[in-house]
Amino acid sequence: MNGHPLPIASASVRKSSPASVDAASDICIVGNGAIGKTAALALAQAGLRVSLLTPPRPTVPTGPQASWDVRVYAVNQVAHDILSSVKVWDALDDARVTAVEGMVVTGDAENHPGHLAFDAYSAHVDALAWIVEDRNLNVALDAALKFSSNVNIVQGRATGLQVDATHAHLQLESGETLTASLLVGADGAQSWVRGQCDIGLDYRSYGQRAIVTNFSCAKPHLGVAHQWFTASEGIVALLPLPGQRVSLVWSAPDSLADSLLGQSAADLAQHLAKYAGAVLGALTPLEPELVRAFPLRLIKPHAMTAARVALIGDAAHVVHPLAGHGMNLGFADVTALVTVVGAREPQRDCGDARVLGRYARARKEDVLLMQLATDGLARLFDTQIEPLRAVRNLGLNLVNRLPVLKRRLMAHALGKRN
Repeated sequence: MNGHPLPIASASVRKSSPASVDAASDICIVGNGAIGKTAALALAQAGLRVSLLTPPRPTVPTGPQASWDVRVYAVNQVAHDILSSVKVWDALDDARVTAVEGMVVTGDAENHPGHLAFDAYSAHVDALAWIVEDRNLNVALDAALKFSSNVNIVQGRATGLQVDATHAHLQLESGETLTASLLVGADGAQSWVRGQCDIGLDYRSYGQRAIVTNFSCAKPHLGVAHQWFTASEGIVALLPLPGQRVSLVWSAPDSLADSLLGQSAADLAQHLAKYAGAVLGALTPLEPELVRAFPLRLIKPHAMTAARVALIGDAAHVVHPLAGHGMNLGFADVTALVTVVGAREPQRDCGDARVLGRYARARKEDVLLMQLATDGLARLFDTQIEPLRAVRNLGLNLVNRLPVLKRRLMAHALGKRN
């Protein structure tokens, strides 16, 4: 990550063709999301030749007049830092980015609900996180890739993978082959790359779906994210957007999700009034009304690496979104991969087994802690057993009264290791 900026030159963008010769690079990345694109930019900035295999992605308009994207991310300091290092953070449409200056978590007890509050001032930071739309982030990444001289963008689909002692060879449906010392799988939860490596995984559905949409709110949100843990209706989160707008992420049980998806956005706003009314006032759906749902599951691959292969992002781990850190884990993967590849000995290439072993070890603790924390909380707040409900609400109140523990939790959320 300390490499010098590369000269500005247009990236090579081509569609795969049967007539193309084999394309060799130091690293080949498979994936079309923000994590794969960030990895391509960061590794190229470190002086490596990178191929990015991606299907065509339609250009989506952004800017003040565009609709608000219902898919948003709460990116932490680690994500902010790497996006800044590849010159993407300042390229975001700043009018569509919101700093999270506080967070309030409320439990589900009727008379004495648990309460836990965090704020940026106590953490000695400018923001706990930043809310960024998926579209805003990808538009900025795509623009940066056009000026990265070391990134060769290949539009196509992989059909086969062969690995030998020195290279990974990726066959495309066109008949072309991409060859690299290291293949990086950044192709999501259903990773094709992971499947080609026969990496086993543990999978469990939470029996929930994330219901997402956007509202305007009658009262200012003051940059505070609100989260309500309930036993019967899952976990409700309202994240601040620019102006008096909020983004809903409701981790709802499947049966409730079916009901919510059958409602209009206005009805959904009425349903939320019992949680948000006191702090945000009346909610009004943003136009055009759009409600989407995503299944929630825990995916734990048994390894993050294989011969000449490294996994990053959702290809390497999928966690419950209650802490909002699934994307941040992916950015931390990129940071670790760039670090270990950049620090390798001169005699080792990017896909050397020892280099990959260092990457796996660097990520093991952070990923495991996030898996345990999110899964444990999801299980704890999924139960309606009264003694456990009382204990978890007491726990929230206790943490709120213990400054040392609160600071440790905030540091972890910010991506700090100390």
